[in-house]
Amino acid sequence: MKIILNQDVPNLGEEGDVCVVKDGYARNYLLPTGAAVIYNKANLAVFKSRAAAIEKRKIAKREASASLKERLNNLALDIIVAAGESGKLFGSVTAMMVQDELAKKGFEIEKKKIEVATHSIKMTGTYTARVHLYENDSSVITLNVKSEAQAKAEAKAAEAKAAEEAKAAEEAKVSEVAEAENN
Repeated sequence: MKIILNQDVPNLGEEGDVCVVKDGYARNYLLPTGAAVIYNKANLAVFKSRAAAIEKRKIAKREASASLKERLNNLALDIIVAAGESGKLFGSVTAMMVQDELAKKGFEIEKKKIEVATHSIKMTGTYTARVHLYENDSSVITLNVKSEAQAKAEAKAAEAKAAEEAKAAEEAKVSEVAEAENN
């Protein structure tokens, strides 16, 4: 059956595209959900009149995708999970976990657009995940998978370092005051 897409459909096409699909797919999914309309002269004329607006939206999506790709390529996420002493995770890192961490950083990305090789992330360490953007654009983000114990140790080390820096700054301030009094 020949149809015209009303909206972007993954693995099929974008809004305004004319596609040939199996009759059942069109009747049972695309037409009832409003994702497509039947290809005929009247519907074709409607889409031709909307062609400029559709193209404008596609350009806007491409630009947004390019800027998002630029911001995501430099991103490293710390994912803290429960793990044993050897570093083996109790479970695995999933796309949902990555989506949650991205949301904390201010990125709203659908879970189905995040590709994590879940069978390979079963240990702590550094991994990569692919985020599919618009059309064939995709971005690769770095995942630093840490155990809860490792994260607590790093937090304590950071606190100790901050305390040392504060103490050194106070000592420098005291020595400056003492030096100013001597002059």
